[in-house]
Amino acid sequence: MPPTRPDHHPSAPRRVLYQHGHVHSPTTAHATALLVDGATITWIGTATDTPPGGPTPTTIDLHGATVTPAFVDAHVHTTATGLALDGVDLTDTPTLGHALDQLNRAARRRPGQPLLGTGWDETRWPEQRPPTATELTRAAGPVDVYLARADGHTAVISLTLAERSRAPHAPGWLGDGLCRDDAHHRARTTAYHDLPRTSRLDAARRVRTHAAALGIAALHEMGGPQVSSADDLADLLTLARDEPGPAVTGYWAGDLATALDLAAEPGLGPVGYGGDLFVDGSLGSHTAALRAPYHDQPTHHGQLHHDADDIRDIVLDATAAGLQTGFHAIGDAALDTVLTGLHAAAARLGTATIAAARHRVEHAELAHPDQISAMARLGLIASVQPAFDARYGGPDRLYTTRLGTTRAAAMNPFAAYAAAGVTLALSSDSPVTPLDPWGAVHAAAHHHNPAARISTADAFTAATRGGWVAARAAVDGSGQLTAGAPATFAIWDTRPVRRAEAAEAAADPVDAAARTRPVCLRTVLRGQILYDRL
Repeated sequence: MPPTRPDHHPSAPRRVLYQHGHVHSPTTAHATALLVDGATITWIGTATDTPPGGPTPTTIDLHGATVTPAFVDAHVHTTATGLALDGVDLTDTPTLGHALDQLNRAARRRPGQPLLGTGWDETRWPEQRPPTATELTRAAGPVDVYLARADGHTAVISLTLAERSRAPHAPGWLGDGLCRDDAHHRARTTAYHDLPRTSRLDAARRVRTHAAALGIAALHEMGGPQVSSADDLADLLTLARDEPGPAVTGYWAGDLATALDLAAEPGLGPVGYGGDLFVDGSLGSHTAALRAPYHDQPTHHGQLHHDADDIRDIVLDATAAGLQTGFHAIGDAALDTVLTGLHAAAARLGTATIAAARHRVEHAELAHPDQISAMARLGLIASVQPAFDARYGGPDRLYTTRLGTTRAAAMNPFAAYAAAGVTLALSSDSPVTPLDPWGAVHAAAHHHNPAARISTADAFTAATRGGWVAARAAVDGSGQLTAGAPATFAIWDTRPVRRAEAAEAAADPVDAAARTRPVCLRTVLRGQILYDRL
């Protein structure tokens, strides 16, 4: 059967019995079968068990395939990801020259059209510098060009976009097309504002189709005035309501009124106030806020965009409105600010009230033991990106360059979070790193610092159930395969593993699958088939 797009899916029969597979269930060891009735799993059993009676189900022979909970990516930027999937993605370009050649090819494919892209990282190029506005114009012609750095906190823009956005007149203009902070926000806002609505919707559909093919059944969209627009978030949530595909939980890092309006719109699902609310920036752009200065810029500590009073007020407003909130904090000084604000809110409302709200910290990469303990007491969820360590961690890589050996080794302390009882939710921050859930599981279990690693089982839980917990949507059992839970799962071809280690695969299908890159055969969300090649 050819793969199905989320917007062209077959109607799922009401009762489906999947059998002769490896089913990853916390309640049934060595499970080989599960019965789905509509949107719910009604039974899980072994080869010797008999399914419950009732109307005759449609039977599907799994032929040894593995069934797991579907993945959740807990931090994405959908429009930017969709544009990168079909546009200028410079992530793997080996040199500056290759990047400019790729831009030139894109310009020839779309003559006269604006070009938006992402993924460049000058530290990976032999030239050790970003492109200039003049080089962009030479490669693409006199059109708007916006190319975000891999971390999303710096960009290089063309001469025409610089003029239209007036970015050179804002703080953060570094010259020759390079911009960050307010200048970057001006450039990005102008570039994205001019995208036709149809282009944004096409980008969203592209991402949801791609995610479903990777076994992802839910996405957390991090919107905000500095990264997208309220219309962009509203359109995405409406699309997710009206068209089949992965569920979308939206977060708005702008004004409370917009978040409340979106949350009140029928069928748009949960909406958070905050999420990717920038308390600091990124290490790559030297804008993450640090207690001690940067190793490669000894007089610079990064930048804070909010103080503790701001954090306190946002938490109080969100909690009073019944909304979840969250904060982007990469550096330890940024995390100090977030925690100080949360403690001030807890002093007014009580720690139990704050903990029950399950607020979030996005990234939380440079966290010390005292901060991790505070996060646990406050019930905070850490939305983390293991691919960051896989890409930037270790000797002679970006984190060591920016922070030195000792601090770099302490980045992304997954094991310490888990030991303290902080809920982890794995994510990609796509397009900063690609949608790749199995890659995230592998990276969390193979952190460059062995002391920071978590088990494959814990990493998988963080990539599945952790995402539902992070969206305050796990009360119905989402994220695990048990009787009575929503029928949200993915089916995987793991036969290369099973041939060599069949007994181990039967005992622990997730651990066996994580050793390879399993091929997704079907993705199901509450009984609805999102993707199918079974």
